[in-house]
Amino acid sequence: MRYLINKLVFLVNGLFAFLLAMSCFVPQIPVTHFPFLSILSLMVPLLVLTNVIFFCYWLLLGSRNLWMSAIVLGIGYLVMGTFFRFQPSEEPISKGEISIMSFNARGFNRSGMISDKTISTQIVALVKAEDPDIVCFQEFDYTKKKSADFNAYKYSFIDYEYGHKKVVLAIYSKFPILNNGSLDFPESANSAIYADVVTQKDTVRVYNLHLESHKVIPSVRRLSDEPKARLYKRMSRSFAKQQEQAAIFNAHRNATPYKKIVSGDFNNTQFSNVYQVIKDDMQDSFLEQGSGYGRTYNFKYYPVRIDFIFLDKAFEVKAHKNFDVKLSDHFPLMASFNIGAQ
Repeated sequence: MRYLINKLVFLVNGLFAFLLAMSCFVPQIPVTHFPFLSILSLMVPLLVLTNVIFFCYWLLLGSRNLWMSAIVLGIGYLVMGTFFRFQPSEEPISKGEISIMSFNARGFNRSGMISDKTISTQIVALVKAEDPDIVCFQEFDYTKKKSADFNAYKYSFIDYEYGHKKVVLAIYSKFPILNNGSLDFPESANSAIYADVVTQKDTVRVYNLHLESHKVIPSVRRLSDEPKARLYKRMSRSFAKQQEQAAIFNAHRNATPYKKIVSGDFNNTQFSNVYQVIKDDMQDSFLEQGSGYGRTYNFKYYPVRIDFIFLDKAFEVKAHKNFDVKLSDHFPLMASFNIGAQ
């Protein structure tokens, strides 16, 4: 009986090892060729955890079957890197550093998705308490455009036009904004905006991105209830949109003469090709100075990191902070840096 159980466990282990091995190729393959592979990019932490459990299982039994998960975990680490930062605590943001916050605020809860009616007030209070120099909002509440909530910021660019069914993006800055603009993504409610911010030392282009959403309700139960063919078709379509949007952004970025910061909600993980295209050779602030898992969004029982702050190598990343506050379906993140490291 034990032999049959271990045989079955080995077969299941083989399936998860195979899926993790396949996911190693995902960051290098444009989604337009194999959209089904891109779905694996959302599952990498889960696949790693499952293989670790299988490895421990065989280790406790003293079985040589542990080799399968050991090899694929080793290859995965070498190819994709880590998604967990073993750092005791986050470095505090110090005076003199430039700080930037990114937050998908889901319209400041205007739709009432969270029953707490003070969410909007709490978001404003969070920004005031943390006092970042630059704030990038995705899914901004356009009614705040003329409010006094963010009066601490003399300069802003809010991409909102009445009647346009676009997700509203906003950049607030304590530094003067020299120029600003937006990048329209075809046949999508999503877009990107930018602002050229004049700091004491240099002009920096700040991008605020909101890539195509999968329109998936963050519940494992809802996912399991939805017909798989329909779910797969919708997610494949949104992955393809993201790839197209990343290419539009990349072309625009390559034309700018300024040092750059890219922040936003990518609706995809660090194991996707979209992440690789947008990150290019920039620094991911979480991987530089973050701590722990860096969750920015919760599927039920399954946290993921799909919001990012990237900085050119010319900047020295000093700190990264993930906030554990339930003010939206996303969690805010913040980073600080110095200019002139190179």
